[in-house]
Amino acid sequence: MTNISDVAKLSGLSKATVSRVLNNHSYVSKEKREIVLKVIEELGYTPNPSARRLRGQLTTTIGVIVPRIVNPFFAYLVNSIEETAYQNGYQVIIFQSNLNKEKELAFLNLLKMKQVDGIIMTSIENDWNVIEPFTQYGPLLMCNEYMDQAQVPMIRLDQHKGAFIGARHLIERGHRKIAYCTGGLFAQERKDKDRNQGFQQALMEAGLEVIPKWIFVNQNSIEDGRRVVKQILEMDDRPTAIFTGSDEVASGVIAEANERGLTLPDSLAVIGFDDQPVAELLVPKLTTIRQPVDEMGKKAMEIIIKMLEDPGYEISIYELPIELVIRQST
Repeated sequence: MTNISDVAKLSGLSKATVSRVLNNHSYVSKEKREIVLKVIEELGYTPNPSARRLRGQLTTTIGVIVPRIVNPFFAYLVNSIEETAYQNGYQVIIFQSNLNKEKELAFLNLLKMKQVDGIIMTSIENDWNVIEPFTQYGPLLMCNEYMDQAQVPMIRLDQHKGAFIGARHLIERGHRKIAYCTGGLFAQERKDKDRNQGFQQALMEAGLEVIPKWIFVNQNSIEDGRRVVKQILEMDDRPTAIFTGSDEVASGVIAEANERGLTLPDSLAVIGFDDQPVAELLVPKLTTIRQPVDEMGKKAMEIIIKMLEDPGYEISIYELPIELVIRQST
């Protein structure tokens, strides 16, 4: 049976260096890490989790990949996941991808090397054909994100409906010039595609066109929201409402609009997405799309525990409710 000594011998590196790579230690050069990972691949070596448990080095651990932990939505989601894990005797490790494909793969490799027992993905950067091979090493579950071709359980919301009812609400308020922010690209595939299509459907049914200069892509932070307002104010033909795509971006929009002396919602109506606690603290209070974040986190952990306990657990898609919360910003 292949062991850590075999990996060290073939790589020409010390057992200590190999151990650091296996434990994802930061003090290993990129070159040495790549050598060790290549040898591990060639030998088909995986650490022995049973032996590590006997040495007290491993408990049942679930990895959670998030794009940005500073986004309150993901902070609340992880909080719910961790609380449910703790109640069931599991521990959680958080990985922040920063929307980076290579970082995501590095975290998925921890499943292959038995550093975690399963992984919950709350965002997806790589294509499914890249992610799929890791399913042979342990359970994967998608929460808040999904892929049509993926053969893993998914906890999802009807994002198409969320964007549709949000845009329709603005239209019902009399707006015909509506801007839109997306956390990804305004495309038919990949991230935010369902929201994009929901937004477009609402405009189409109202006989409105999507105006390219009013579409803002890769918008994720408060500062992004501030920049959107600055760009809008430089336009000769300005939108009268904006669907921000997240309460975080909406917070930036409202802050900048207030500082610029705009009267909300008369000068600019704003709608968010998530219904974070900050939505009720903003001035004006934020109209938004409520996502049941606590229920999402709890359900995700419950399902991955079932997958660990029963390798033959049936793959299912779990869709949770979504709703419009009307406040003062529209």
